[in-house]
Amino acid sequence: MTSDAKTFLILHGYQNHRPAGHWQHWLAGRLRERGHDVRYPQLPEADAPVLAEWLAALEKHGERPAEGEFVVLAHSLSVLLWLRAGDRRPDADRVLLVAPPSPPVTASIPGIAEFADGLDLAQEGLDARLVYGDGDPYCPEGADLHYGVPLGLDLDHVPGGEHLNPDSGYGEWASVLEWCEDPTVRIKGR
Repeated sequence: MTSDAKTFLILHGYQNHRPAGHWQHWLAGRLRERGHDVRYPQLPEADAPVLAEWLAALEKHGERPAEGEFVVLAHSLSVLLWLRAGDRRPDADRVLLVAPPSPPVTASIPGIAEFADGLDLAQEGLDARLVYGDGDPYCPEGADLHYGVPLGLDLDHVPGGEHLNPDSGYGEWASVLEWCEDPTVRIKGR
């Protein structure tokens, strides 16, 4: 690793088996090529997640490295995992939350409804950046309204980005890679 190497924890969403065409998979490869430590675990039972098991996996993979910056990137259902973790949340220097499903949508899907139960959208001191797109079928009202404004998050809006996944054209995503190395970069579309 280089002297300015960072450790990245990349957390996938519901029914995601880390496909090669996803921006997270692409990002993990680019970060490793640049000499960074990347943790990109397959979370347990991605097709039928259990909150307690995902929380345990977050603790296991979220151990802070002995040195260097620790950065977490969570997509979709893992954003709710991050929010639900509370005191179990890893000590990260930076956090990027991408395209979370809305609480009503999450609650309407029996296999993941427990991720929305007890979700505290009045947390204070949650330091993270939220990236969201227009037309996200999993958050039709807008992630800024459900999460960004209530939690006081730094916001990056991606016009036409939808769910910011391969179905909406997000495989390679240069601005996320740029943000990983420079937190002042604003995330934009591909």
